[in-house]
Amino acid sequence: MPHSPLLASYRQHMALVFAGIFLVLALVLTGLSIHALASGLLGKSAIVEALVKAINLAVIALAMFELGMVVNREYREAASEAGLASLRRTVTHFVGIVCIALVLEGLLMVIKYSQLELAGNLTYPVAIIASAAMLLTALGLFLRFTENLDARSFSPLCRDRHTDRTTLAGTRAAHGLARQRPKARHGRP
Repeated sequence: MPHSPLLASYRQHMALVFAGIFLVLALVLTGLSIHALASGLLGKSAIVEALVKAINLAVIALAMFELGMVVNREYREAASEAGLASLRRTVTHFVGIVCIALVLEGLLMVIKYSQLELAGNLTYPVAIIASAAMLLTALGLFLRFTENLDARSFSPLCRDRHTDRTTLAGTRAAHGLARQRPKARHGRP
């Protein structure tokens, strides 16, 4: 089903709005991070607590910034590659940022609780780090299972095993997915 110009324009405008929202949130969080760090350096709060708060806010700001960039890239710019390749790249990028944020949060909580001598509360940061490990494992499984798939796997015509070859060839040609012939080896076609 071809996309109408009105739908494409709406999609681009909404992508711009959401990307803008995420980028503004990233700027606000970056400002709050700088404020928290400055208050610790000026002696208004404990330096370690201010540093932990500043790092937490900076990591969240980074995640918001990356989310805004992903929304802008995936929904606003013209799709120049297959949907699955774009999905794999986007999911990998975003889940990577989330894993980094989770691990940093867990490590900062370990440092904070060890300095406050609250060893009994270490189960929370360990659970956060374990959840980041499970998320990273799930990402690896996703990448492994989608490694050999191509755009044909997601075409509605290709889901039916009884679809004839002419329909599939027409679908590939319509989507620019025509099979390329392998290069000839040693003079053989």
